[in-house]
Amino acid sequence: MPMKIFIIFKQIVLASFIAIVIIACSNQSQSNQNESDMNFSGAENEVKLMILDPGHFHAALVQKKMYEQVDPVVHVYSPEGPDVDNYQKTINNYNSRPDSPTKWITELYTGPDFAKKMLSDRPGNVMVTSGNNGRKTEYIIKAVDSSINVFADKPMAINREDFELLKQAFEKADENDVLIYDIMTERFEITTLLQKELSMIPEVFGSLTQGSLEEPAVVKESVHHFFKYISGNKIKRPPWFFDVTQQGEGVVDVTTHLVDLVQWECFPEQIIDYRRDIELISASRWPTNLTPTQFNTVTQMNKYPDYFRKNIVNDSILQVYANGEINYTIKGVHAKVSVVWNYQAPEGTGDTHYSIMKGSKSNLVIKQGAEQDYKPKLYIEPTKEIDSEEFEIEVNAASKILTEKYPGLEIHKSDKKWEVLIPDKYKTGHEAHFAQVTEKFIQYLTEGKLPDWEVPNMITKYNLTTQALEMALNTNNN
Repeated sequence: MPMKIFIIFKQIVLASFIAIVIIACSNQSQSNQNESDMNFSGAENEVKLMILDPGHFHAALVQKKMYEQVDPVVHVYSPEGPDVDNYQKTINNYNSRPDSPTKWITELYTGPDFAKKMLSDRPGNVMVTSGNNGRKTEYIIKAVDSSINVFADKPMAINREDFELLKQAFEKADENDVLIYDIMTERFEITTLLQKELSMIPEVFGSLTQGSLEEPAVVKESVHHFFKYISGNKIKRPPWFFDVTQQGEGVVDVTTHLVDLVQWECFPEQIIDYRRDIELISASRWPTNLTPTQFNTVTQMNKYPDYFRKNIVNDSILQVYANGEINYTIKGVHAKVSVVWNYQAPEGTGDTHYSIMKGSKSNLVIKQGAEQDYKPKLYIEPTKEIDSEEFEIEVNAASKILTEKYPGLEIHKSDKKWEVLIPDKYKTGHEAHFAQVTEKFIQYLTEGKLPDWEVPNMITKYNLTTQALEMALNTNNN
């Protein structure tokens, strides 16, 4: 080989070797960085948030307070438009409020490729998603495929195709050692917490009854309103919120919370397997009708977007299938969950919740009607077979147990039932519950895992809601 060609050949080989080394080192560095991103120790600012398409006000509520472990610099990826503008306005309000202002610093990227851009930039280790649900499941699986933890607003799946994709996402999260967690705020509502606590005191509650289709042992009913106030301001909802192909029907949306509570309260820390523990009996759906004026009030839009054409009746009334009911059994226990959306609550009222757990010794009932001044109250209603004097002794003993955990709590007898009197300090409200869920998620990140029952129970929850939607649709079509 001529000397000149040999020298050129050596130079090419050397350059190729150097390039390979550089790529290998870069890949190893990226691998080490990714591994470092996934390891949490509880250190300050180590949780780095990426907010993806914050189309729902729940995204901002996660940031209503600061967290020591969360970096104040938050990277937001979103399409341009009013959704992200409203999110930024809310964060700015939190930062500038006189009482306990937050100190968030927003790094914003807007563009049609926002999701792809987030994955390529990857400036954080936790993706928060709370917005249009039409592509949410897709975003979740792409995030965990890139070894990014996911903190997702409900629902994480709004149809059967999404459910199958969500199952794959949980498998991929397990492979990549990252977490997927949905924001179940209702677990932190104090009357619900105490209803669960009392159900675990057999001297008062006895054991959960089996019930029947006509008389379920567990009932969870929720009434919501399209027009409301959030953080003291009139809510502005995006128009797609009223399109069930983007937001999800009522039977797969708010019912997610209710199904979660049934599992969480009735079978605490137990794995619920949808293949053997759940039997769907019936499901139904029905619409809430909105006038053009009502639609304008909550969206500030003067006309319906074109994608609503199929939902318009009588020339101008928008039908929103936001209401639904599911009847099913869980480990043989009959349960019913239902959600209703009205346009606006009567003056002085708001969203309401009704719940009953039926035990062999007493029923634990949460009511939030006019008699309760539209504030949730918890009652213990003994069954007729119980000796009243003996039961009163057991209730007083339970009161002492609960007071140790919740100082100031009292249980007073009123006629033939007992009311649980809860100090105001425990009534933190719906908005504060987002911080409580976030703190729980940070705890799980630090521990490096969720409780063993959380993932299978999330899968069971979304299987039930999406299967119920399929049944309700088939029932309507027939």
